Amino acid sequence: MKKPYDLTADYQPAAFTFANKKAVEEAIARYPEGQQASAVMPLLWIAQRQHDNWIPRAAMDEIAKILSMPPVKVYEVASFYTMYNLAPIGRYHVQCCGTTPCWLRGSERVMAACAEAAARAPDGLFTVSEVECLGACTAAPVLQVNDDTYEGLTPASAKELMALLEQGIDPKAGDKQ
Repeated sequence: MKKPYDLTADYQPAAFTFANKKAVEEAIARYPEGQQASAVMPLLWIAQRQHDNWIPRAAMDEIAKILSMPPVKVYEVASFYTMYNLAPIGRYHVQCCGTTPCWLRGSERVMAACAEAAARAPDGLFTVSEVECLGACTAAPVLQVNDDTYEGLTPASAKELMALLEQGIDPKAGDKQ
């Protein structure tokens, strides 16, 4: 399961610098003069991609500095949205949709199968979390693994998917029915 975040934990790095300053400048330039604080979400996304799919406090502090906004405002945005990870996660972030259409089609059993497979895998390989709608309700139940969506899953197909990932095989995304 996903770790709770702790802005003062030992795993937090002391400093953060954006590796791709051009991407940061382009993100900020998309917003009108005086509205640069609106770039907080794209900058959080860039920081997360740069830092092994989680956002350290130092990155949030750097974003606040770049956007001339109080750090707490960046923390609020980052902690509100489930797409941002504020603690280290596994190589594969398995997000299980738990909203009504997926639940009605067995998402609890699919998530349990994923959690069971993750528990047997080497430490740090999987992070399994329940999320709100992944936007594929007609193909429920749905999982998102990193950036790929898998639809129409059963507990058996979820276990098979997890086994392939554990072997380092990149399964084809899409409908698994």
